[in-house]
Amino acid sequence: MIRFLIIGILLIQQIQAQRLRDYGVEIGVLPTGKNNAITDVPEVTVGHVTLVEGENIRTGVTAIIPHQRNIFQEKIPAAIYIHNGFGKVAGISQVQELGNIETPIILTNTLNVPAAMNAVIGYTLNLPGNENVRSVNAIVGETNDGSLNDIRGRHVKEAHVLDAINKASSSNISEGNVGAGTGTRCFGYKGGIGTASRLLPESLGGFTVGVIVQTNFGGVLEIAGVPIGKLLNNYPFKSALEKADGSCMIVVLTDAPLDSRNLERLAKRASMGLAKTGGIASNGSGDYVIAASTNEAVRIPYEMSNGLLETPGLHNDAMTPLFMAAIEATEEAILNSLFAAETMTGNGRTVNALPKEEVIELLRQYSRID
Repeated sequence: MIRFLIIGILLIQQIQAQRLRDYGVEIGVLPTGKNNAITDVPEVTVGHVTLVEGENIRTGVTAIIPHQRNIFQEKIPAAIYIHNGFGKVAGISQVQELGNIETPIILTNTLNVPAAMNAVIGYTLNLPGNENVRSVNAIVGETNDGSLNDIRGRHVKEAHVLDAINKASSSNISEGNVGAGTGTRCFGYKGGIGTASRLLPESLGGFTVGVIVQTNFGGVLEIAGVPIGKLLNNYPFKSALEKADGSCMIVVLTDAPLDSRNLERLAKRASMGLAKTGGIASNGSGDYVIAASTNEAVRIPYEMSNGLLETPGLHNDAMTPLFMAAIEATEEAILNSLFAAETMTGNGRTVNALPKEEVIELLRQYSRID
């Protein structure tokens, strides 16, 4: 009887195990935040709207809210790094010019960027205190989910974006086939939304770095240094018909007091996390990193008082631990998106989930799991 009980418990654990760490695989050396998610950064919330309808609609929207006050009135320092620019991300030029973000960050599919922009503009204009605002720079990232989704139908509407914003919460760490990751694919398997975080020790500032990704790209998958894609014989260019195109949106938020210059440096390190998973930033891949600081002391007020901004900022020499945190969290967030995603059929195609049992066995053989 005890034996059967133990087997039952193990089966339940296997069913519940979705994230990489649930299998005993740890990426990097830094500790995670409480939930190992971008929502470990204080005040950050995330909301998803997932659209799975009929045989062809497999898409959605994800909203990331950097802080809980009026973001337009309390803008946050930010930078956007373009790792490979085959993409339709909205709002880049103003962020590059002014070094700040003034709206929630939205992720969706390629052809629904305009609808998401309209929703964010309306949301911002309608916030109390913004009655006289006449210009809004909406930040919207995308990947193309046209393989599994009827992308030409443009099924994400403004109401869906507003719903994602309004339902955003700090406890939301949903991953896989949710929100903007509903119809995506990654490394030849089902991709999706993934998230992770890192917490620096107090001696290094005690700051949190959180990452959320929308994975839809190709390459030769590696997990903890193990060449999984090669070992499973699933990688691009095995024949002339196979490609590695696709995209990845990466959002990095931190409570460290950083200016836009150091946030761009942080964003560049996140792309190194993508590379550690085997991503190759192919010609047709839109790989963007949006990085921002949520620290209240570095927020930028909309209304100018005396024209002088007095904000703290980390010394360049204090950046290295944050760089490591961004690399580790990005790598793990991407892998979490694969582990959480489930096989999906849509638009006349089926994309299989990562064969986790085979992957775990390979990780054991390479001594990545005890």
